Amino acid sequence: MADELKGNAILPADRRIIGKASATERDPNSSEKFSFWLGPDEIVNPFDIVEAEQMEDTRTFGLVTNIKQITDAPSHISNYISSDFGSTQSIPQTPRQGTNVAEVNVLANYDPSEPQRYPMGIYMPVQNDAPVCFADEKGIHVALGIDKMFEYEKEYNERITIPAGMIRMSNGTKVRVYLDKRYVLGPEGAHVNISGISGLATKTSYAMFLIQSILQSVGAKDIAVVLLNVKQNDLLVIDKPRKDIKPGDLELWELLGLKPQPFENVRYLLPWGKETQTTGLPNCFGEPPDQFQTYAYSLEDVVGNRASPGPGLGLLIRVPDPWDTLGALIGEIQHGISNQESKWRNVNTWSALLNGPPLMDKGIPQPIGEVRASSVGRFIRILRRVVRNRQSGLFVEQRAPRRAVNLGEEIRKIEGGQTTVVDIAKLTDEERALVFGHIIQEVYGMYAEATIDERGDLPKKVIIFVDELNKYAPSRRGESDSSILEYVLDIAARGRSLGVVLISAEQFMSEVHGQVVGNCATKVIGRSDSSELSDAAYRFIAQDVKAHLTRLDKGELLLSHPIYRQPIKIEFPRTAYQAIGHDRMR
Repeated sequence: MADELKGNAILPADRRIIGKASATERDPNSSEKFSFWLGPDEIVNPFDIVEAEQMEDTRTFGLVTNIKQITDAPSHISNYISSDFGSTQSIPQTPRQGTNVAEVNVLANYDPSEPQRYPMGIYMPVQNDAPVCFADEKGIHVALGIDKMFEYEKEYNERITIPAGMIRMSNGTKVRVYLDKRYVLGPEGAHVNISGISGLATKTSYAMFLIQSILQSVGAKDIAVVLLNVKQNDLLVIDKPRKDIKPGDLELWELLGLKPQPFENVRYLLPWGKETQTTGLPNCFGEPPDQFQTYAYSLEDVVGNRASPGPGLGLLIRVPDPWDTLGALIGEIQHGISNQESKWRNVNTWSALLNGPPLMDKGIPQPIGEVRASSVGRFIRILRRVVRNRQSGLFVEQRAPRRAVNLGEEIRKIEGGQTTVVDIAKLTDEERALVFGHIIQEVYGMYAEATIDERGDLPKKVIIFVDELNKYAPSRRGESDSSILEYVLDIAARGRSLGVVLISAEQFMSEVHGQVVGNCATKVIGRSDSSELSDAAYRFIAQDVKAHLTRLDKGELLLSHPIYRQPIKIEFPRTAYQAIGHDRMR
């Protein structure tokens, strides 16, 4: 039959009844959950969204979390006995009676009447024998709260929907899902965190897709983007169009209402290397982009001066300092150099700081103020290891402005509609922390300290993307700590009101500081192992749903957003800029 009767209404064939709600003495339905048995040959998978009849002709939508096979056998041993005491060839004379039962978490209740009699919904338990069918796109939007976004757009004539991916249902239905701009870029909430062990480039690919979606949907002219390239040369070709986009990806881009295009108005900042002085080439993987600028750090760039403070030596000292001895010494050094005090006047290079007075005299550490010589010696050893022995070439005695720029000055030049890529792939951990900390400091300072008149000259929003966030905001304080953590915490807490948005990624969410994760309104999770999912960081995910996260494929992610009542599984297209060999997602 093309159509099927449902009460007095006629349902299209693709909205057929697939089962009926079931409430038992031991397993009752509730306001939060309900179960339904499936008709023979019906297939339902976890993360499908279904629709059930509810009281007063309303509809209750729910997310399938698990499916069980239930029979009339009281135990497994009875099934064994009924098969001729374990004969694998025998056919039972009386087949067991059984059915598949789906467990569902309630998403929302909807009153389709006009005007609505129950605008707050009816959250009574779904009644026994209530018909259940697959939800359609409109129903799924209602279930997730996306319909409220559409209503806001219509009422205020402002675009707030950001395409986030596609839900693929077991019946073949493909549904576009959206994020609410107010919870991604502020002011209601902000920040996106992406975690998982899905493999090469899956997390980065989704971050880049989402940024492209933001730029295309809510406007690029008022948004500046700063990207940190941490792996190979993944993000050094984002202005080049991809040549091998598959038809399925093109179809998905089109379904989401987006253009599969590379990033526009991109500038690249690449680090100075040990061979750059002679070759002119930056310290990066593969061939550098067609147009780029090289950045480096002299002592003055790190310390700064009275008019323009630098990121500070504290970002380079990543060792325990329980008595703040090193912190006091760093403060003394920076104050003396930036103010050109008499005994610090000749300290203008790394060599002068490490080998000459006032810190050293004939190779012997000297006390500075109340800081003992032994602590000065420790500081010298740590700093020499970072800027001399283990450095990648980033630290130079004197920076020639025509050949290498000051990174902080370049970050302060960001403009709306522009994407800035800062390469840190071949830097050491200390150097990466310095660069990321410098960027965070500059952006935070630009927005937190700007006057009303100055704010008018800044982009309305700045998006910063960083991978391996756990290195800069670890969950546990330890040897890798530096002052960068305080800036990340400030961005996470105040970014939504300032217009600074952090899109971050890491393999294990449990390794990221709880305040940073907690302030991320949107969380995206790829395939993860069960031991990681047992951490308290994932307590917002139902236990049944966690089990399914261990077998997600590449290109599949679990998406949690404040508007949604439950996390959902989505698919997304591959990026539209040129792929680099190893980062082919699937």
